[in-house]
Amino acid sequence: MTMMTMPKVLAISGSDVLSGGGFQADLATYSQYGIYGFVAVTSIVTVAENASGFDIFPADIEVFKRQLDSLDDVAFDAIKIGLLPSLEIADLTLRFIQRHQDVSVILDPVLVFKENHDTEISQMTAKLLAFLPFVTVITPNLREAEMLSGMTITTVSDMKVAAKALSGLGSQHTVIKGGSRLDKHFARDLYDDGGLSREFVKPIVARNNNGAGCTFASAIASNIARGKSVLTAVEQSKDFVYQAILNSNEYGVFQHDINT
Repeated sequence: MTMMTMPKVLAISGSDVLSGGGFQADLATYSQYGIYGFVAVTSIVTVAENASGFDIFPADIEVFKRQLDSLDDVAFDAIKIGLLPSLEIADLTLRFIQRHQDVSVILDPVLVFKENHDTEISQMTAKLLAFLPFVTVITPNLREAEMLSGMTITTVSDMKVAAKALSGLGSQHTVIKGGSRLDKHFARDLYDDGGLSREFVKPIVARNNNGAGCTFASAIASNIARGKSVLTAVEQSKDFVYQAILNSNEYGVFQHDINT
């Protein structure tokens, strides 16, 4: 494959200083799939001073706009959207994908606001819902799916109902990531396209899964960019991220060589 024929995928993502997640995980995933990766940086994520969590610093809005403007003429094969730390950055991102409706878009709807910030959560949830008619695949975890659908999810049946609800709101393909909340032994992801519903199940392993969500969404984008159907892309990406978790270190998942 030459540089001229190499698929091109954009990551609109934050920077994870520890490199387990964020655009670092996106680019590592693209590399494994033979993808030429581009990045528009939404934020810088650092370890909090007391080491009890992370601090998120949104990109300067004018700098972020200039990043997107610089990429307007690139013929992308897919776009993956990750952490959107503010309504202003989310709005610019939405306008960007509206200008590129011929490109497959994978949205990982990361909601990182503190739980007592109800107004911010409500506003960002509404903004993310506005993305749905313009994205190809959305990959919320259980909590994010609950917030987007307005439902409480405690069973696989609830996941199916929530996925159908998101389809009704415009989602073409929904993948709800069950993680360990529904089952302590198996991670259950539910795929739904408004008609077909399918579960993907992997054993839960006691390893560091930081960056798994970023890697999963980026692998889906990579597979679609390489011509796979959405369902096949989701299935193969589930396998890919499982191996990345198995190979994780103290900072996060490690994207293994898919050719070995």
